[in-house]
Formats: sequence, C-alpha cells, structure tokens
Amino acid sequence: MDKKQFKPIAVELKKDKLYYWCQCGHSKNQPFCDGSHEAYFCEPMLVTVPETVTRKLCTCKQSGNKPYCDGTHRTL
Repeated sequence: MDKKQFKPIAVELKKDKLYYWCQCGHSKNQPFCDGSHEAYFCEPMLVTVPETVTRKLCTCKQSGNKPYCDGTHRTL
C-alpha cells in the first residue's frame, strides 16, 4: 500500500457536534463514516469535542490515539 494514502486529514471539529469517524477504512468520505462498514463487522467511532478545534484525524486506522493521528502511518 502507498503510504501517501494514509496521510492524516486536518478537520475543523465544531463544539458539541456529533461526528462519526470511520474505523474500517472503506468509507469514501474519509475520515468520516459513510455507512460502508456494514459489510465489514465494524462500527464508526463517535467523536465530540468540548470546543471548536482543528485536529488531524487518522486515515491509516492504526493510531494508538484514535481517532487522532499519532504518526503510526509513517511506520506502515
């Protein structure tokens, strides 16, 4: 696999808004869930933040700090 496809995506997360981070990697709306997980025995992760903030969300799905990128993609 090409490491470039695992580059984290910077997203502005709005205070108290509900986000569903894709854990299966099959969503075409990365880093968010589009329902593709239904065929993969996986559920999206609910994400909320107490204040509006921009964070890098993981796309390799191997982060030790899900849903946030911790640099793990560099070692894959």
